[in-house]
Amino acid sequence: IRYYRVDRKQIGFLKFILEACDGLVTLSTVDAALGLVSFRIPPGCEVEVAEILKGLQKDVFMEPYVK
Repeated sequence: IRYYRVDRKQIGFLKFILEACDGLVTLSTVDAALGLVSFRIPPGCEVEVAEILKGLQKDVFMEPYVK
């Protein structure tokens, strides 16, 4: 599980895009007010998810969050 702080207005968009990648990553909102989300990434999919997130960072504010 990886935690990120994102633009809270973009959580729905981000969830929609990531759910289109069937079974690759699951996004859960941890704290909507802070824009804190978690990404559950299955073993072996880390590189592919990292590439997707890197591409999305051009359009959506996203920074790693250490709990």
